[in-house]
Amino acid sequence: MRFASLLCGLLYVATALASAQDAARVIAMENAWNRAEQHNDAAAVELLLSDDFVMTVAEGELYNKAQIVASVRDKSYKPDLLESSDMVVRPHGGTVIVTGAYHEKGVDKGKPWERRGRFTDTWMFLDNRWQCVASHFSVKPGK
Repeated sequence: MRFASLLCGLLYVATALASAQDAARVIAMENAWNRAEQHNDAAAVELLLSDDFVMTVAEGELYNKAQIVASVRDKSYKPDLLESSDMVVRPHGGTVIVTGAYHEKGVDKGKPWERRGRFTDTWMFLDNRWQCVASHFSVKPGK
């Protein structure tokens, strides 16, 4: 009986540690995504997104992986700042939901822009690595 209790306790601790490690990995990947976009590193973004990735933007349009990678590759898109904050990770087995706030500004096709808002990203452990399968963001109205 004691052995079974000890085993259950160890499994609980191991699961909690694995969840904490997964959360840290996914947060690191969120930050890597920001850095990759800031440096127009389309190859890095391509590795972070699943093949069937979909993003819903504030205007309600949908973008797939190829469209996101192409937008990052476009040198007329020059973000000066891309940062996420207040990130909360919610693990659900092989899936992790990340919510947070973002602030971004830069130049796109010669026009300056700045946005703040909220995002939700869904990451899944696929092919032995974490990949973002879906993303949604909203824009906070300006003051």
